[in-house]
Amino acid sequence: MDRPIRTLLFSTLYPSSVRPSHGIFVETRLRHLLASGQVETRVVAPVPWFPSTHPYFGSYAQFAATPQREIWNHIEVFHPRYFLPPKVGMNIAPVLLAMGAYRTILSLLRQGVAFDLIDAHYFYPDGVAAMILGRVLGKPVVITARGTDISLVPRYALPRWMIQRAGRRCAAIITVCKALKDELVDIGINPDKVTVLRNGVDLKQFYPEDRQWARSVFGMSHFALASVGNLVPLKGHDLVIGVLPHLTDAELFIAGSGPEERRLRALANSLDVADRVHFLGMLTQDQLRLLYSGADALVLASSREGWANVLLESMACGTPVIATDVWGTPEVVAAPEAGVLVEERSTDALRFGIQRLRSALPDRLATRRYAEAFDWEATTKGQLDIFNSLLNR
Repeated sequence: MDRPIRTLLFSTLYPSSVRPSHGIFVETRLRHLLASGQVETRVVAPVPWFPSTHPYFGSYAQFAATPQREIWNHIEVFHPRYFLPPKVGMNIAPVLLAMGAYRTILSLLRQGVAFDLIDAHYFYPDGVAAMILGRVLGKPVVITARGTDISLVPRYALPRWMIQRAGRRCAAIITVCKALKDELVDIGINPDKVTVLRNGVDLKQFYPEDRQWARSVFGMSHFALASVGNLVPLKGHDLVIGVLPHLTDAELFIAGSGPEERRLRALANSLDVADRVHFLGMLTQDQLRLLYSGADALVLASSREGWANVLLESMACGTPVIATDVWGTPEVVAAPEAGVLVEERSTDALRFGIQRLRSALPDRLATRRYAEAFDWEATTKGQLDIFNSLLNR
């Protein structure tokens, strides 16, 4: 094309000034795509409607506090509201999401903001809603599947049917790992329509800091394990805490926030390891870089992961990982210098995995070199190829 490709990025997974870490992996991929100079975009990132910004309501109040429009990291982002009723919301979310965003998108079009395609992230409800909008507006839709949208949601009959329908009607599908492509094919999606484009790691953001300084920032004095992710059951922070009674010279640093914090603290107390478990809350990317650089290993005990960005972030800082062998994780941890995979998601398996890694810790420079192979160049080229191909049809 003799001009940049104009995209409308559509996803509920996108950062804002209120939730700066929310969906940061979507923003990161977009930033690398924009850096090519071959794409320009508008971002429509709807948030559920909520009536109050009072802190009592926690994360719900953040929805209400999110601005309708903002410039975030030099990108214009719109946050229209959509109604999401409790309990029944899952089955009707795509329609409500499309209705909530339609007025904002129509307003952009009336202002002369044209776009060639909709670039949707997260298959359900976002990708299905994008297909509704694409049909109404006459625009092709590319949907990226990222994890639980395919590994979990299709277990429910109506969402599964909507995913199948959207998968057959959209112009193209991207998955962040081969395991997600295989799952889509298993539910009836044409494999020729699905392209695997794994996430990269921002090597300019994540790199080894001075290790002694990084350890001093967090007060690390023993063999330091890091566990990074929202404090929810699927992340398995409780399993990592359960390892500590068997590793008396180890301490654990947990980065993240969420509803499980009280239970995790109680677990640490009941196991008599509370003095070795440090809850850090949500960290910025700069703080995460320091945490990775100071830690001896990152432990990720997830039950489901499409493509776990924290693994590559840790490796880019020179820190190897211990991770459960789920979904796309074997595609990330595929060499000794990367770390160790554990086949069983249990405290015992994690303990043996940590001991195995400790017995033959890889050179931190080798771990960094491994991560350097996962830059964003191939992913950016893959997206451009898909966009150009469908626009030239």
